Amino acid sequence: MDKIPLPHRRGAFKTLPKPARQLGSGPRNLGGFMKNIVRGALLAASAVPALAFAQSEDARNFGAREFIQQISLSPDGSQVAMIQPISGRGDALVVANLETGANKVVLTATGDPEQLSSCRWASTTRIVCNIYMIQQLDQKLSFTRMVSLNADGSDLKLLSRRENANALNIMQSGGDIIDWGPDGSNGSVLMTRVFVPEYSTGTHTANTREGLAVELVDATSLKRKIVELPRRNVAEFISDGHGNVRIMGIEDESNGGLSTGRYVYSYRTADDREWKKLGELVTDGGGGNYTGFNPYAVDRDTNVVFGFDNKDGRRALYSIALDGSLTRKLVFAHPEVDVDGLVRIGRQRRVVGLSYATDHRVTEFFDPELQKLRTALGKALPGKPMVSFVDASADEKKLLLYAGGDTDAGTYYVYDKASRHLAEVLDQRPQLARTKLAEMRPVTFPAADGTQIPGYLTLPAGSDGKNLPAIVMPHGGPGARDEWGFDWLAQFYAARGFAVLQPNFRGSTGYGDSWFQKNGFQSWRTAVGDVNDGGRWLIKQGIAAPDKLAIVGWSYGGYAALQSPALDPDLFKAIVAIAPVTDLESLRNEAMGYTSANIVSRFIGNGPHVREGSPAQNAQKIKAPVLLFHGNQDLNVGVGESRLMANRLKDAGKRVEYVEFKGLDHQLDDDQARTQMLDKSDTFLRTALGLPAKP
Repeated sequence: MDKIPLPHRRGAFKTLPKPARQLGSGPRNLGGFMKNIVRGALLAASAVPALAFAQSEDARNFGAREFIQQISLSPDGSQVAMIQPISGRGDALVVANLETGANKVVLTATGDPEQLSSCRWASTTRIVCNIYMIQQLDQKLSFTRMVSLNADGSDLKLLSRRENANALNIMQSGGDIIDWGPDGSNGSVLMTRVFVPEYSTGTHTANTREGLAVELVDATSLKRKIVELPRRNVAEFISDGHGNVRIMGIEDESNGGLSTGRYVYSYRTADDREWKKLGELVTDGGGGNYTGFNPYAVDRDTNVVFGFDNKDGRRALYSIALDGSLTRKLVFAHPEVDVDGLVRIGRQRRVVGLSYATDHRVTEFFDPELQKLRTALGKALPGKPMVSFVDASADEKKLLLYAGGDTDAGTYYVYDKASRHLAEVLDQRPQLARTKLAEMRPVTFPAADGTQIPGYLTLPAGSDGKNLPAIVMPHGGPGARDEWGFDWLAQFYAARGFAVLQPNFRGSTGYGDSWFQKNGFQSWRTAVGDVNDGGRWLIKQGIAAPDKLAIVGWSYGGYAALQSPALDPDLFKAIVAIAPVTDLESLRNEAMGYTSANIVSRFIGNGPHVREGSPAQNAQKIKAPVLLFHGNQDLNVGVGESRLMANRLKDAGKRVEYVEFKGLDHQLDDDQARTQMLDKSDTFLRTALGLPAKP
């Protein structure tokens, strides 16, 4: 329901401003396909047999996906709806009664291709879920569809509008919920709908409207009412939490129908339906810098919109009055890092605070009661300093919250304000209950030019931190950053005896424009140079044994791992790259045929860096053995990138092994695949670094 910064999923690269549509597509009917998807979601996923090869217990425990992938609290506070993993790559919607402890699986998805991405309560008895899938048509495309069902699993219905057989384009998005109905609990939802023009046979029944609209839909009867008429190139609508659409963003489009990354925002006053100009926003398309005011949430009571804009080279939180005056106020700015998060709560998703990350994530509450409660909960839950409010009952008397830390993967709780009782719901990773996790320590190290690079160091639990096998693990993005907290990949390698350094190299987001530079591709020498300097620091500090230093990365992190030998081929003795970018020109070509083509091309840029900064063009410089992993359904970084890299390394006579996972995307959301990846990479690193085998 919220427009929030995308969570840092390891390796995310292509963040498109709106669902990409295929260019030049003709009439196509996906109605039958979607009907089968919905029917298939009712079938329980078959158990996947255990892998035949030997696995370490650590690989199985850390390779298992989070036990709660998403959770929400019913409006009356009596039940939770949770998306939980099914063995392999599937997932299930589980409804649990918090008073009786009874629970039931009410919906399942196989993960091949459909996945449950989110499920929320439309009322105390009705749940709406978003289904995500990848389908190969003329080219590989992602689709979403919304369904609704009763809390006991009965009366499953397709909530998204069905496509017409005469549609002239593909409807990729099945809509997003931007608000609940006017009173917040009557079972109606305010959701977007993509209108697609239809082929006419001479009658007047064909739809000629095009663009994004908003409908009020009853989640049980499916009765629909158009609230906002469709407009071409509308990218976003923002409601006030009470069923009133107050903000609209329209994206400029090039003559060829391609996205430009430039948005014009309009607003309405509280008592007028006329749209007035709010401002403009220009994005870089890579999850990094933007210029202009980026609206996120409307507060009805104060009649303002909260959003982010630049201040002194860093992102800050502002409010703008929606009374016609456009009075602009600085809410909060930090002198060292970007302010990048809004804290919202309740069915109306009211804004109650903001957040930013220095060494640790910090939340500043506007609401004194919540600030006091969060402080008290932090003291009551030792070892779980990261406390965040996830959801609330309609009256906000019951709060669903998460608490965790670096050595605790986290637990979900329900807090009753009236009784002041805190009840545990479920652990996020119960399989790690008997595993001693390692502390994650903020550090800085000097780059070659003297710049202090921030990062995080995780040492094996119980070690003296000296003369260890070590891994430098750059994050994905490049428009992202690592933060303090539980990290399943870093914790796995620490459990296997490795020291792990996660550098927030220049090119990372969160530290302002000058730190981001041109981005981690165009400024690859600086970004990768910082990563390499992190490895040298580990050796100089005596943490890493000089001949036992490796590099592991996912997506952009995999790119940095493979590109590191272009600057220093002797530094790392082993390279593991998961879903890596390997050729910048190939990455540009992957975007061809999508509306984001120009944005991606602009982000990559032109010049000598395109070839010089492509690992596949520099395979001959790599001396260390390489292990590659990739899913063949990856829409962020095409599987061809790893195939190309493997072939170039083989042609150059280098040592390389490539593992391809069938049917998986960028995140490799599959227990068996992740377990295999961890087990195989551990064995590979031990062999390459001359370490003894470990059970």
